[in-house]
Amino acid sequence: MSRIVTIETGDPHDPGATALLMASHELMQALFPADANFALSIDALSAPDILFFIAKLDGKSAGCAALVLKSGYGEVKSMFVDPAARGAKIGTKLLARLEAEARAHSLAHLRLETGDKLTAAHRLYLSEGFIECAPFGEYTKNPDSLFMQKRLD
Repeated sequence: MSRIVTIETGDPHDPGATALLMASHELMQALFPADANFALSIDALSAPDILFFIAKLDGKSAGCAALVLKSGYGEVKSMFVDPAARGAKIGTKLLARLEAEARAHSLAHLRLETGDKLTAAHRLYLSEGFIECAPFGEYTKNPDSLFMQKRLD
């Protein structure tokens, strides 16, 4: 049976989105020290310079991601897929939507910070053309973070 994945513009305050974000925050808090957690709050994800998306698997919220519009680049934030929904290419589809939005906003790069222990995420980003880079924006080098980017031109 083929499962249907859709990517929709979302609201972080929607109960399905909030549940995903809270699960993501709990995981990050369990894996990383407080000073290496850079998750945005649900309210912060509602800012006008942030585009938020929900992935639905067979109509049920199963993943989320946000694109922060910066000067010259977009930052991938709050990328999370429900562990029960993994294997349906939701992460790939969320990244494709973020990339399409970044291109529509004429941004030259997608950039992200991810935890060093998130090896499945690293594999996904590498498979989608991201490469490691130096810290960017307000980030500083730390042993718990990996920084990546993808050129869009």
